[in-house]
Amino acid sequence: MIASVERSQVSGEVAVPPSKSYTHRAIAISALGPGGMVARPLLSADTRATINASEAFGAQIEGREGELSVIGVGGGPKTPENVIDVENSGTTLRIMAAVAALTDGAVLTGDASIRRRPNGPLLRSLRDLGAEAFSIKGNDCAPLVIRGRLRGGRTVLDGSVSSQFLSALLISSPLAEGDTEIEIDGELKSRPYAEITLEMLEEAGAVIETDFRRFFVAGGQSYNLDGYTVPGDFTSASYLLAAAAVTGSRLTVRGLRPSKQGDSAIVAILREMGAKISWDQVKGDLAIEGRDLEGVEVDASLTPDLVPTIAVLGAVAKGRTVVKNAEHVRHKETDRLRAMAVELSKMEAKIEERPDGLVIEGGTLSGARVSGHHDHRIVMALTVAGLVAGDTRIDAAESVSISYPGFFEEMARIGCRVEVRGEG
Repeated sequence: MIASVERSQVSGEVAVPPSKSYTHRAIAISALGPGGMVARPLLSADTRATINASEAFGAQIEGREGELSVIGVGGGPKTPENVIDVENSGTTLRIMAAVAALTDGAVLTGDASIRRRPNGPLLRSLRDLGAEAFSIKGNDCAPLVIRGRLRGGRTVLDGSVSSQFLSALLISSPLAEGDTEIEIDGELKSRPYAEITLEMLEEAGAVIETDFRRFFVAGGQSYNLDGYTVPGDFTSASYLLAAAAVTGSRLTVRGLRPSKQGDSAIVAILREMGAKISWDQVKGDLAIEGRDLEGVEVDASLTPDLVPTIAVLGAVAKGRTVVKNAEHVRHKETDRLRAMAVELSKMEAKIEERPDGLVIEGGTLSGARVSGHHDHRIVMALTVAGLVAGDTRIDAAESVSISYPGFFEEMARIGCRVEVRGEG
């Protein structure tokens, strides 16, 4: 589908969707225990993939208004009867590959993007811990074959590619037969996502000892996560906040309370760039007023999903914006550094792609036909750029369903002149 965006401003109030990261983990952890209620989940294409995979392992999950009812497997996931298709969800692939190591075996695959994403560090660690784990094509990419049972032991995990590998091991290891020790080799990228996993495992009753260089996980543990409420999603909020910032608009975003989400850094980044922000952290209401923006330098090692948003902000701001330590952003649904450099250049932005980041000289943007690369975050970021450039056409608009199914409707409701239609 094509999203057509015209120059426009935004105003009013908008509720941020629930966190995709927290929803994935709440479903998986609840399903591995006796079950319970998950309140205010995000129901999107990615999280439905986690629901479907959890059901393949034996859980029963029923969706109701604003909540999920989960009957879990009590620490004993069953061997799936068929191949698990995670569609476009890398989080689902990694978590469920580790869950598969608690069974007699499973095959996991996904769409073309998933079949290009690397999983080598996770496969090696699962083998270290007693499972059989390999890529059918021998390239560390899906389709993956995983056979258990996970015994425990010691493994060294490369932390430079994705924290999802660590999160997957942390979710499965407490249910292993023996104790597990995980040592991180190098810098742990996207550490806040691992902190979210630890937070939720602790709430479910698991005990994990760590200094973030080593993790000690006792085996034979169990989970009980019931009555969990999913917080608002700061990554999704970044597009709403950026829309106000680049258009000089006033907007109130509701449902944003402090959490371990690394992408809450968008608040500090926008303040540093010059936006006026008032945040009631108790109520969860964040009011933003866009002003003239100034370029900044951002270390994206902890906040990879913000890179497309920051690239658009930098393209509109005065002066230079530098995004560094972002090489791992190349291993998402698409190479997001390359995608943002290519597409913003079509809009006449002055942007330089570097091996680990971007350098952007702010200025004006012009309307263009651009590609969303079938990546929800690229599409939403380019929509924000279109508010300034006008006459912007973005393909693959349907991909927003991965994390923010109502994105275009909400943008239109707050004033964005956007129309979504089929191609042709």
